[in-house]
Amino acid sequence: MTTTREIHLAARPVGWPTANDFALVQRDLPPLAAGQVLVRNQYMSVDPYMRGRMNDAKSYTPAFPLGEPLVGGAVGEVVESTVDGLAAGDLVLHGLGWREHAIVDGGGVTKLDSVTGVSPSRYLGALGMPGLTAHVGLLDIAAFQPGDTVFVSGAAGAVGALVGQIARLRGAKRVIGSAGSAGKVAYLTDRLGFDAAFNYRDGDVHGQLAAAAPDGIDVYFDNVGGDHLEAAIGRLNVGGRVALCGAISMYNASEPQPGPNNLALAVGKRLSLRGFIVSDHFDRLPEVVAEVGGWLRDGELVADETVVDGLDNAVDAFLGMLRGTNTGKMIVRL
Repeated sequence: MTTTREIHLAARPVGWPTANDFALVQRDLPPLAAGQVLVRNQYMSVDPYMRGRMNDAKSYTPAFPLGEPLVGGAVGEVVESTVDGLAAGDLVLHGLGWREHAIVDGGGVTKLDSVTGVSPSRYLGALGMPGLTAHVGLLDIAAFQPGDTVFVSGAAGAVGALVGQIARLRGAKRVIGSAGSAGKVAYLTDRLGFDAAFNYRDGDVHGQLAAAAPDGIDVYFDNVGGDHLEAAIGRLNVGGRVALCGAISMYNASEPQPGPNNLALAVGKRLSLRGFIVSDHFDRLPEVVAEVGGWLRDGELVADETVVDGLDNAVDAFLGMLRGTNTGKMIVRL
């Protein structure tokens, strides 16, 4: 019998989550049934979308139940298997994070191939959901074309950092990002190759974007919503496209937040604003792994991680990610 630890949702957060909304629980796992594998998790992901699932509200994905372990992306090593094609020692990707061990049905496990020189944790970032989100959102949803000027909000985060680099590698005319500190602004321009970036905490997002994009923008990849979306609508050129990926500025608001007050501009500018959910596009993941994996291997794309050690610190990692303390993908190493 395997004894393990896992993190449960103890209470539904009101506004910003606190440590009291979570519980670290120890329990014994049952024996494997036919068609299951026991995985020792090595890395787990914390992501912005998880905050929405902590609310008991109708959404595109069910709310996390109280008193049960949270779930999310994880990479681990198979310890025991009753599934053909999976054996002890295999590296796998699955959806039962927030715990040290997981019993997973065989259909919920993806066996991973190693990419030379690339950490397995990248399957939770550039080679996983964030990479797929960036790739699909930019190329399919926003219909990026070489020569476009692209603005990315939350650009130092796991998805935004990849969007800007993919745009650059695919031939963008200009790539602009927003971030929450002077250090992150320098990171975008000096390390990731953005042409311009600004600190939204300095205020006047409209003015800062106008200065960074004097000729307007063609594509906006929205991770933030709120004043960023409003500013982007004001700077989008005729025929501009918006990929609505997230609205982290509103996730912890306890009262409804107003939408952009200049949405009428979308009519005259013939703008396209399209929301998307990455889970609708998992069939594209092999393509992303092939292209992004090649860029990683060749050093053309940067996929930095902020790594926090231990399940005991997973809640702090999640709360820090919501406040923007991470650069690149926030990962918990178990």
